[in-house]
Amino acid sequence: MTGIVRPPGPGRVVELRPITPEDRRFLLDLYATTRAAELALVPWDEATRRAFVTQQFDAQDASWRRQNPDGTFDVVVVDGIRAGRLCVDRRADEVRVVDITLAPEHRGQGVGTRLLTAVIAESEATGKATTIHVERSNPALRLYTRLGFEVVDDLGIYLFLRRPAGQPKTAS
Repeated sequence: MTGIVRPPGPGRVVELRPITPEDRRFLLDLYATTRAAELALVPWDEATRRAFVTQQFDAQDASWRRQNPDGTFDVVVVDGIRAGRLCVDRRADEVRVVDITLAPEHRGQGVGTRLLTAVIAESEATGKATTIHVERSNPALRLYTRLGFEVVDDLGIYLFLRRPAGQPKTAS
């Protein structure tokens, strides 16, 4: 799905491009935003926090690439500025959103909706379900529900959601 995401209607230009080695610092900083609340609770200095974030990011990235060898790992670019990451694995029976993370300044502006709507359209075109894991405390869970995703498995801290092909979309 690399390229320009063209949902209906006007708006900002949202593009996807493959992750390159030059994106590492951006991706580390992006990942750190997802761990900021919990890291604020530990009495570590900045160097220790950064080392922890780097280790956790590298482990997560290696795991996702190992588990999704045919997945696409893209940087989300909004109006020419790196804004996030989208990882998608197109499987035989489903299109799995492995990760969607936006920088805080790009959250709540419809970018995630546009990205997910494009993934759902791709799934629909092939007659496949769209799936995603989400932490139960993640505010994006509301978006996923509005887009027609349903909880199919409770994994403790995570929920596994599925949107069957042919499910009506309710978010705009």
